[in-house]
Amino acid sequence: MASLLPAPSLLAVFLAATVALNISPGPDMLYVISRALEQGRRSGIVSALGIGAGTLVHTLITAIGLSAILLSFPMAYEIIRYAGAAYLLFLGLRTLTNLRAQRESASLSRQPNHTSLKTVFRQGVTTNVLNPKVALFFLAFLPQFVDNSKGLVAFQIVLLGLIFDTSGTTWNILVATVAGRASELLHKHTRISRIQKIIPGFILVALGILIML
Repeated sequence: MASLLPAPSLLAVFLAATVALNISPGPDMLYVISRALEQGRRSGIVSALGIGAGTLVHTLITAIGLSAILLSFPMAYEIIRYAGAAYLLFLGLRTLTNLRAQRESASLSRQPNHTSLKTVFRQGVTTNVLNPKVALFFLAFLPQFVDNSKGLVAFQIVLLGLIFDTSGTTWNILVATVAGRASELLHKHTRISRIQKIIPGFILVALGILIML
């Protein structure tokens, strides 16, 4: 497996680029933050794992060459892009509309209904998979570090994708932990807590609009 990795100098460039790209704020990181603020650290971490699973899907798609379809058929790209944007808008609007029901539930001394961790994971996967920019990025980025002379090109791409995904997931888990801790501190202040519950919904709506534009 080590023989299929790029030369040490090229691998160093890949790792540096990977870290720089993963720590740059983007839709995935903002989604993790929104989940951690809404339901705490555990929800944020699960959403990060969901996004990581979605990235694995993009890695496999790139490895077998299906990402090229998005370049060959612009309409396919637009359909996927708008589907992803609509999904984020749906999640954001549902979060905002559920706030009233949660307040009424709290007033009746009942535990508010939170999104299950299984659903959070699934939403993380869907959010990432429905972002065609990730597929196009992998198609443009990963092959730059592949050595055709070593053969097993698809396996090399998968290996590089796993490294990229591990780095990104680790960073998102760290972000979720920090955001979750901030959520716990803010929750102790009633007025700030109310604002905190609104922010995740607006973040998701903003992400949907950002991807759409």
